Amino acid sequence: MTDNNPPMGAAAQTPSAPSDIEKQARPSDSPQRKDSAFKNLGLLDRFLAVWIFLAMAIGIILGNFVPSTGPALQRGKFVGVSVPIAVGLLVMMYPILCKVRFESLHQVFKTRQIWVQIAFSIVANWIIAPFFMLALSWAFLPDEPELRQGLILVGLARCIAMVLIWTGLAGGDSEYCAILVAVNSLLQMVLFAPMGVLFIQVISGDRIAFQYSTAAKSVAVFLGIPLGAAILTRFTLRWATSPRWYDEVFLKWASPWSLIGLLFTILMLFASQGRHVVHQIVSVIRVAAPLIVYFAVIFFLTLLVTYKLRFGYKLAATQSFTAASNNFELAIAVAVATFGADSNQALASTVGPLIEVPVLLGLVYANL
Repeated sequence: MTDNNPPMGAAAQTPSAPSDIEKQARPSDSPQRKDSAFKNLGLLDRFLAVWIFLAMAIGIILGNFVPSTGPALQRGKFVGVSVPIAVGLLVMMYPILCKVRFESLHQVFKTRQIWVQIAFSIVANWIIAPFFMLALSWAFLPDEPELRQGLILVGLARCIAMVLIWTGLAGGDSEYCAILVAVNSLLQMVLFAPMGVLFIQVISGDRIAFQYSTAAKSVAVFLGIPLGAAILTRFTLRWATSPRWYDEVFLKWASPWSLIGLLFTILMLFASQGRHVVHQIVSVIRVAAPLIVYFAVIFFLTLLVTYKLRFGYKLAATQSFTAASNNFELAIAVAVATFGADSNQALASTVGPLIEVPVLLGLVYANL
C-alpha cells in the first residue's frame, strides 16, 4: 500500500501540495469515505477477517480431530520454532518490509516535524503501550503467571506489518506509516529482549526464566532476516530494473504473499494449539478480555491526544493504529522459542490475532 503514493519528499518540492509528513496536517483534513477506502482492495484484503477466522477454524479442527497434526508440526524446528510456522512468519514479514522506502528515509529525517512525530510515536509505542499491557495483565490475570507473560510479550512487540493495512483502510498517511515501520523494526531488534527481561523477571518478579539470548535470537531471525532481505531486494531490483518496474510489477506480485503467509501461520499455529484452545476456552476468554481493553483504550487515547495536538486526521489515524497494533507474529515466535509450542505463553500470544483483527477492523470503521 505504501508505494501507491508519490515518493517521499516529492510533495515537498511542490509548494501547492505539501505532504502530511513535512507539515502536520491541518485539522480540516477529512478522511476518505469508506467506499473509496475499500474499493481498490483485493479479495484477500477485503475479506481479511473472514479468511483469518477460517484459518483459525481449520487449524482448530485439524488439531482436535487429527491427533498427529500437533506432533508432526513439532518434529522439525528452526530457532526453536516449528519449521512450517517459521516459514510462514518469514514469508509474512518480507513483502511488507519490501514496501518501505529505505532509500528516501535520509531525506525525510531532515525535517523537524518528522522528529516530533517520531518522538511522539516512540513514547506511545515503547513506554505507554507496554506498561499499560503490563498493568492489564496483572489486573486480569493475577493468578495466571504464564498467561500473563504471554500478554506481556504481545505488549512489547510493536506492530510493523498489519498496521500498514489498518492505516491504508482508514485513509491515514501511508508514507508516514512506512517510516514508523522502519523505525519500529530497528527499535524492536534492540529493545524487545531487554524489555522482556525487565517486564517479566524484574518488574513482575516471575520465577520462570526468560532468557535474553533466546529472545534476542528470535528477534534477530524473524525480524532481521526479512528486514535484511527486503533492503537487499529493494536496492538490487530497483538498480537492476527500474523503480517503476519494482513498484508496479514486483510489489504487486509480492504483496499478496504477506497475507498468504499470515493465514498459513495462523492455520499452523491453531493446528498445533487446537486442543489447548478448545480445552482451555476459559483461559482464551480471560486473555481476550485485557486485549480488547488494550486495543480500545490505547487507540482512542492516542486519537484524543493527537486531536488535541492538532495533528490532522491522517497523522492522527496513523499514530493511533500504530500505537494500538501489535506484532503478534514476533510475540508468538518468541513465546514458542522460549517457552515451547504447548505452553500457556504461546497460547496467550496466539489469542492476539484472534482479537486484534476484528477489533482493529471495527476501529477502522469507527475512525472513518
